[in-house]
Amino acid sequence: MSTPHPTGRRQSGVLAALVLASGLASAQPLLDENTQRLLVEAVSAAADFDLYNARCRSDQSGRRTDNLNKTLASKFRMTVLEVQDDFFPEGSYRRAQTRLQEDFLARLKEAGGCAGAKAAGMPAALGERYDTLIRQIERLP
Repeated sequence: MSTPHPTGRRQSGVLAALVLASGLASAQPLLDENTQRLLVEAVSAAADFDLYNARCRSDQSGRRTDNLNKTLASKFRMTVLEVQDDFFPEGSYRRAQTRLQEDFLARLKEAGGCAGAKAAGMPAALGERYDTLIRQIERLP
């Protein structure tokens, strides 16, 4: 019975590490600064629209964030939470979500609550902003 040569085991380990590292590197391609900003804007727009719908329309579905998640997963192999963790200034999806919610609620209050926001055309503006950003993401190579 022969025992495996120690160098062969080491080479196998190095090869396995390289394969894993290359898989991880391709899972999240390097994104330029403009693309990162676009993703941050899109996540913010989706959150704003979903927060408006949750607060003023009793729609808790989070549909815009879900749709953005699907787009990000297919295009960049990343999620909304990863964008919040990696590209938002807070560096943490929980802190980013808290800030997004607080910022939105302050804007909603400033607009006069749900009725004032609706009268000012906030739902249409939120939808237009979200749709524009999604189209820009979809056009990226």
